[in-house]
Amino acid sequence: MRKLKITALLVAASLAVSSYAQSREHPNLIMTKTGVDQLRSNLGQVPLFDATVELVKAQVDAEIASGIHTPIPKDFSGGYTHQRHKLNFQVAQKAGNLYQITQDEKYATYIKDMLFQYEAMYKDLPIHPQERSYARGKLFWQCLNDSNWLLYMSQAYDAIYNTLTVKEREKLENNLFRPFADYISIENPQFYNRVHNHSTWGNAAVGMIALVMDDAELLQRALHGIEDDGLELGLKDNDGGFIKVAGQKSGFLANLEEPFSPDGYFTEGPYYQRYAMYPYLIFGLAMHNVKPEMKVFEHKDNVLLKAVDALLNLSDADGEFFPLNDGQKGMSYYSPELVTAVDIAYHYGKQDPKLLGIVERQNLVLLNESGLTSAIGVRDGKAKPFVKKSINFSDGADGKQGGVGILRYGNEDLTLVFKYAAQGLSHGHYDKLSYSLYSKGNEVLQDYGLSRFVNIQQKGGGNYLKENKTWAKQTIAHNTLTQNQTSHFKGSYETGSKFASDLHFYDDSNQSVQVVSATENNAYPGTEMHRTLAMIKHKNFEKPFVLDLMKVKSETKNQYDFPFYFMGQMIKKNFESTSPKKLKPLGKKNGYQHLYVESKGKPLNDTTQFSWLGDGTFYTLTTATDSADEIMLTRIGAKDPDFNLRREAAIMIRRNDTKDTVFASVIEPHGAYSFVSELSQNSNSNIEELKVIHNNDAYTAVSIKDLKGGSSVFILANKNASTSKSHQLKIDGKTYKWTGAYYFLEG
Repeated sequence: MRKLKITALLVAASLAVSSYAQSREHPNLIMTKTGVDQLRSNLGQVPLFDATVELVKAQVDAEIASGIHTPIPKDFSGGYTHQRHKLNFQVAQKAGNLYQITQDEKYATYIKDMLFQYEAMYKDLPIHPQERSYARGKLFWQCLNDSNWLLYMSQAYDAIYNTLTVKEREKLENNLFRPFADYISIENPQFYNRVHNHSTWGNAAVGMIALVMDDAELLQRALHGIEDDGLELGLKDNDGGFIKVAGQKSGFLANLEEPFSPDGYFTEGPYYQRYAMYPYLIFGLAMHNVKPEMKVFEHKDNVLLKAVDALLNLSDADGEFFPLNDGQKGMSYYSPELVTAVDIAYHYGKQDPKLLGIVERQNLVLLNESGLTSAIGVRDGKAKPFVKKSINFSDGADGKQGGVGILRYGNEDLTLVFKYAAQGLSHGHYDKLSYSLYSKGNEVLQDYGLSRFVNIQQKGGGNYLKENKTWAKQTIAHNTLTQNQTSHFKGSYETGSKFASDLHFYDDSNQSVQVVSATENNAYPGTEMHRTLAMIKHKNFEKPFVLDLMKVKSETKNQYDFPFYFMGQMIKKNFESTSPKKLKPLGKKNGYQHLYVESKGKPLNDTTQFSWLGDGTFYTLTTATDSADEIMLTRIGAKDPDFNLRREAAIMIRRNDTKDTVFASVIEPHGAYSFVSELSQNSNSNIEELKVIHNNDAYTAVSIKDLKGGSSVFILANKNASTSKSHQLKIDGKTYKWTGAYYFLEG
């Protein structure tokens, strides 16, 4: 069925291109003549829209006053020439909007003058002098940023198209726009002809200028890619990701189909989903306006509009996106890309009032019809809060490449993000069955994210640092299991891309006991990992806690390392440890070279506890340990002479010479500390004992004894997760009967 749908879309695209006869009425990409009339007639009547117009006018007017600057490119991202050309295309696009809304000729003149400065420059412009990228641009160090320029400038050109003479348009198109589109596509197929967020930008940029220029050949290239690109199979980019994959299609339609799951999850992760949503939705909107018969917004069961909702759900209580794969912390739905995404999704979707709740928080709208619609909705009091609940997203084009499960309690009082997804293309990390934990917008257990200072020139030109490969992508950098100090799939992108973890079950039907469980059988050949995470609200506990079960079964004996990257200051531990006189790295490779061992010890009993204070709340890790276990307190920062890595800590459990085992742990939030009143409340854990009471192929069970006299039992059915399956298990003379994938007895 899926192949039939793809074929139907491709046929529609071919017919659309072959019969392409664009009206000469402009603008017609993100603004239309009818839409502009609506904008003008509503000026002074819609506060949020009017405020955005005034804000944009102030920005653009200041740039007009400073003059047009088009320096010869020389810098990486973050450098002057990079930032100047980036600002130019952003301001030009805004100036185009203002021209259409205000009809003030100064904005059209500004765009025209800028475009002709670029026309005079571009015909003799060499390839960018910085050589790091696998696809160097001309205005920028990589074709990706050149594509940014063309996509934005296409909108500016569309806005002033009818103010230019035929000769002026021919000069711009023949000397600037067509050569620009050819360069990022035909001359750089390794960038353009693939499935990746980079290519999406390239495809959309070529498609946008094709629509303005009424160029059927360019539109065909945008939608379908380059048929004969001359690339060899197995060609890789700078990040080790494959550019040329056997049988893989290219072009915008392929990039629309492959990276998104049916749920709207983008396989590269939310940070890059945020970045890619702009070209997806802007070109999608242009196609909707110019070629509505293509039904881009309706493709794959409205996947682009679903993706906006998915992306909003992939954020914490502060709106910051979870840093899965290569993700920079702090990126949020306040970004310009999400202003675009939310407005378009509201206008062209079902006008969900919860999206207006995000619009209210963003306090900014697009200067087009969708922005006006959103602002009117806010003005008319239609907004409702965007309440995020527990949700499970599938990964992969068919939804069968693992996924990401998010468990939430209350009003995001506790949020758990469990990653059992596909590799995530070249931005993927080797972290199967890892998770992170949040309280409101605060990290409790962190995912490190990427190693990069975006657009900060002093740090590697603002690009990815070498530590992104040597640390951030490696398994030991995440809250999951590392075997024999080797990353999952031996850190091989080619191998990792073949496999995804398998969902055992997901159940959020009971707010008091929410569970997600998945297995991974390929990260280490001969070893099976099965991780189950339960968010439990127990009557004897002040706050909900997380039960974490990692069941490991292997054909050979191994060394297992199991870290928890806690955020905060250590308060208490119930094991003895000693610190070395000299800090040394934990290992030599696979991320271990970047970990200092600050302290090492042994458990004093079979229930080990470690407490810390983070953001005014106390947390305790309680874990079932064996006397042979090692417990290490580690800190990131070894072998890092340029101090590119954050100096953050972890507690790590090491289990040596072991085949089959279970790592059973509880992460327990409790109490509070006020830095104003300096009062501490409930600073001690409520758990007396955590114990694995049963473990075989069929079932794993743990007991939790608390200080209030309760004794709870959690039992997992390891093989059959059917909700209708009946189970019976006898443990220590007591028989437990239940139906479904798990059993929880609140003692």
